[in-house]
Amino acid sequence: MSVGPFLQQMAQKKDTALLIVGHGSTVNPDSSVPTLAHAVEIRQRNIFGEVQCAFWKEEPSLRDAIYLFDSETIKSVCVVPNFISEGYFTQTVIPRELELNGQITKRANGQIWNYAEPVGNHPMMTELLLQRARDIAPGVPEDETTFLIVAHGTDLNENSAAAAKREAEKIRALRRYANVINVYMEESPLVSDWTVLTRSPNVVVVPFFISDGLHSYEDIPVLLGIADKRSTSSLERKGEEVFRRGPYKIDNRSLYYASSIGTDPRVADIIVEQATNAAGANDSVN
Repeated sequence: MSVGPFLQQMAQKKDTALLIVGHGSTVNPDSSVPTLAHAVEIRQRNIFGEVQCAFWKEEPSLRDAIYLFDSETIKSVCVVPNFISEGYFTQTVIPRELELNGQITKRANGQIWNYAEPVGNHPMMTELLLQRARDIAPGVPEDETTFLIVAHGTDLNENSAAAAKREAEKIRALRRYANVINVYMEESPLVSDWTVLTRSPNVVVVPFFISDGLHSYEDIPVLLGIADKRSTSSLERKGEEVFRRGPYKIDNRSLYYASSIGTDPRVADIIVEQATNAAGANDSVN
C-alpha cells in the first residue's frame, strides 16, 4: 500500500496517537491476538507518537482508553475499530464508551479524537479475501469453485451482514468463480445449507471475522459438517487441525476451509489507512 502525502506529513508529527479498538473475549484468549499483532507491526513503522489497543471484553477497557494518552504530548487520537462491519459495536458501543460525539470529538483537555471507519469497510478487503481463497486452494480452478464468505449475522443490527454481502457482490462481479455467496451463522442464507446452495465440485470457505476463535475453530466447522462439536483443552490446537486438514470430501465435492480474514498481516496497512483517512477529514475541516 502506498504512503500518501498526508501520511508522510503525519510521520513527522509525533503528537498523533493511534487507538485500535477490538472486541476481545473473556473465554477465548486468541480473540485479541490479531489486534495486538497489528499494533506491534504499526508501532514498528514509527508513524504515530503512540499506538495502543483497547477492548470491549478485555483490558485495557474502552472506558480506560480515554485516559491512555497524555494531552501534553498527544494532541490528536485516531480511533480505528478493528471490526468487520458497521453495526451495534461501531455505531453504539464504541462511541458511547469512548464518549465520542461523531467523527470528530474535542475533549475538555484539548485533544481531538478522530473516529475512523471499521477495517472491514476498506476496499482492500476484497483483495485479502481473494488471496486467502487462493492460498487455501492453490491450483484449484476458480471456474469450478464456489466461494463462500461466512459472517455472523445478527438481528441486533441489519448492517452486521452488509459487509459480507458487499464483498460477495464485488467478487461475483469479477466473474472468476463459478459462484460467490455470502452466508451467515445466524441468518439466511445459512452456512449450514452450503450443500444445497452450491453445485460446483469445489467450495472455498473464508470466515469474514477479525480473529480465529470459537466461531472459526468450532462453530463454523460444525455447521459445515467437517467437524464434530466436542470440548477441547486447546482452541489453538483445534484451529490448526481444522485449517490444515482440508480439502474435506463431502458429497463428492472438495471443501477448503481458511482461517479468518482478520489474521492477515496486511490488515495493519488497512488500519493505518483508515486512521489516515479519519485524520485527513479532520484536517480538511480545520
